Amino acid sequence: MKSFLLLLAFLTHAGLQVQRVAIPAAGGVMLDAALVRPDGAPRGTALVALHGCSGPFASRDGSWTITLARAGHIVLLPDSFGSRGLGSQCSVEDRSVDASHVRRGDAIAAAEWLTRQPGVPPGGVDLLGWSNGGTTVMWTVASDPPPPAGLFRRFVAFYPGCRTESEDAAWRPSGALMILVGALDDWTPAGPCRIVAARFPHRMTLVVYPGAYHDFDAPDRPVTEHSGPATPPSGTGHAHTGTNDAARQDALRRVPAFLDTQ
Repeated sequence: MKSFLLLLAFLTHAGLQVQRVAIPAAGGVMLDAALVRPDGAPRGTALVALHGCSGPFASRDGSWTITLARAGHIVLLPDSFGSRGLGSQCSVEDRSVDASHVRRGDAIAAAEWLTRQPGVPPGGVDLLGWSNGGTTVMWTVASDPPPPAGLFRRFVAFYPGCRTESEDAAWRPSGALMILVGALDDWTPAGPCRIVAARFPHRMTLVVYPGAYHDFDAPDRPVTEHSGPATPPSGTGHAHTGTNDAARQDALRRVPAFLDTQ
């Protein structure tokens, strides 16, 4: 909950139109969420943005929301962990709120709620996520089981875990998907994403940034080694995160252009 309140404060301080909303999800859960609207009429698709394993990350998620709102997008940011009384899940191996089922359901519930709101452009919304949220994007875009018809238009996954998809020959994306990951990412490595993207060159866009680690798009974060993450495939329990300015600036240009694709 604290990280969500920090996100709200970050967005409000930036002068955006921010509304705290509650979204019904499976099991009677009400998802706490921030709904951000651009000044004036929307000039692009609405989108749902999914946080990573630490919960809402004000400086990264908020900075992207500012960029997208100023580009004319309505942005909805649901809090899957704080809404269930959970804090960071980065060190939890067996997560009760998993990407494949619970968070996928949250993404669909948030998107369905968003399409019913006043002023939201018709024709479906876009789905974007970071890290564990990016992994949720990978589960949501999957064609089996498919997401609700017509609900999503495009999908963006920042440094998702692609291992499951790379090992499943039957996995395929149901829509246009962009993945952005650092070449040096030792938390969710680029290798499995390369395998998946090679199978679907006409539906997937993979961007691998040289010299970049996990969280490369978070502003002003020095590269730091973390101990305790549950999921690094090295098994060491260590992984690096930090800003890569060149990668961040490229992503800030590339992602809005992808979202504007007709």
